[in-house]
Amino acid sequence: MSAKRMPDSHLATDRDTTPAWPARVAERWRGIGLSLIVVVATVWLGVTGQLGLYIHPRYFGFTLVMAVLGLAFVVASFFFPALAATEPAARSSRRRLLLSVAGSGVLLVIAAVTVLALPPATLTSATATQREINSGGLDTTEAAEQAATLVGTGDYERLSVKEWVSLLAQSDDPALFADKTASLTGFVLPDADDPDNVFYVARFVVTCCAVDAQPIGVPVYLPGWSNNYSTDDWVEVTGTFTPNPSGTAQASLAVEPTTIDAVEQPSDPYVY
Repeated sequence: MSAKRMPDSHLATDRDTTPAWPARVAERWRGIGLSLIVVVATVWLGVTGQLGLYIHPRYFGFTLVMAVLGLAFVVASFFFPALAATEPAARSSRRRLLLSVAGSGVLLVIAAVTVLALPPATLTSATATQREINSGGLDTTEAAEQAATLVGTGDYERLSVKEWVSLLAQSDDPALFADKTASLTGFVLPDADDPDNVFYVARFVVTCCAVDAQPIGVPVYLPGWSNNYSTDDWVEVTGTFTPNPSGTAQASLAVEPTTIDAVEQPSDPYVY
């Protein structure tokens, strides 16, 4: 009698297959690892005072509380066994298991380096050029009220970029700004219509987080400015307002600078 042929499924050996649950355990720990990286990064940003580079200060408390709760859940997860380990020992190729474990490890390393090792960066002109300047993110009523209080005292140099932008949005009558000295701190952003002669002293207004940040700025008329300053340089400009001599820029008024000083980026580069 001829030997009966065994089903193909019985021909596999341990050299080719291994239980599938280790791969599912690797996926579980990948999720725990990613959660831990995000939570630790959030707490670290809060402790070091850099959380403002990503969200509005009004959300600091809520974000840190949620991060601490998240950390508690991540720690608790270490004390619960992986459910996959108790499931039937289905078989899977060892090659597939190794790829799953290796992929999880690489992903965690990349996430850790990206989130924890690289320093936080502020938004720059690269973002500003994708969003129209002075087109949004500005509470003109609130800013105008704050500006009006300082205008009433005659201390115009205390007005911020946001407050000057708010006043300019209310009126561009040159008579209202004549002989008023502005002292502005922000990064250099070339005017899209006349980049050779006009640049903006710009800042980002954040209403919720950096994702919705909108660029605002006060135009400065200075032909050949790029010979001495570069885009994204932080500067402090002092000068007076004048009808914009540029024939192509849209802003009707611009600051004619008396002094321009290079400064360090402030610890809190955004305005709220």
